Amino acid sequence: MDPGERTDLASDPSASRARLTVFIVDSDVDVRQHLTAIVRAAGWHGLSFGSAEELLADPRSLAPGCILLDVDLPGLSGLDLQHLLAERAGISVIFISACRDVRLTVRAMKAGAVNFLTKPVDRESLMSAIAEALECSRASLSQDAEQRVLHGRFAALSAREREVLELVLSGRLNKQIAAQLGIAEITVKVHRGRGMRKLGATSFAELLRLGSKLGVGGSQGSPNVPPFQGSFHHVFPLRHFGHLRA
Repeated sequence: MDPGERTDLASDPSASRARLTVFIVDSDVDVRQHLTAIVRAAGWHGLSFGSAEELLADPRSLAPGCILLDVDLPGLSGLDLQHLLAERAGISVIFISACRDVRLTVRAMKAGAVNFLTKPVDRESLMSAIAEALECSRASLSQDAEQRVLHGRFAALSAREREVLELVLSGRLNKQIAAQLGIAEITVKVHRGRGMRKLGATSFAELLRLGSKLGVGGSQGSPNVPPFQGSFHHVFPLRHFGHLRA
């Protein structure tokens, strides 16, 4: 077993097996040492820092995991750090603060914090919050990996396959697509089939779901797909795929 993971948290075999780290960011050295001791005793990999800047300067901070974060820090605040890390996959935030301002708690939770604990925090509440946060991080890593695969598949489409699938997602029939592109309907079916296979879509509903993940297409499961207002090319400009042929 990876020493950075607890066996009771690795319930999903498809989740990332990357070693997850619990980062502790607090300006109080005694608090840092106390929290780090709890984290390591539980079998997690714990690292502590006295400020947001100290964390960001350490290359180990790029590792996935969760952050036990105080609001009041020298320099960048805890909320500032949360904002900087918001787009990073595999990082979940737990605030641990002496502040009891409800508005601050709401702000942190709206920004994506998994939990907001008030000091002094009891061991069981802390353990439960960390477990939940690490599960969120694993899910984030899994979703990020899925997105990377999907974008790679999309990049493998030919220009014509992208064009046909764009029109399919707009709700047009094969014969309408053929008329618009000036090609035979059987040719449309060939490009449509090849494109769907490359994306891993086995049905139109699945194609809608994948299109949604790419940021294009109709709503998943909607019986009446609205006209597609965007373009695959808006998301992935053709200049990125100039080497592909129709």
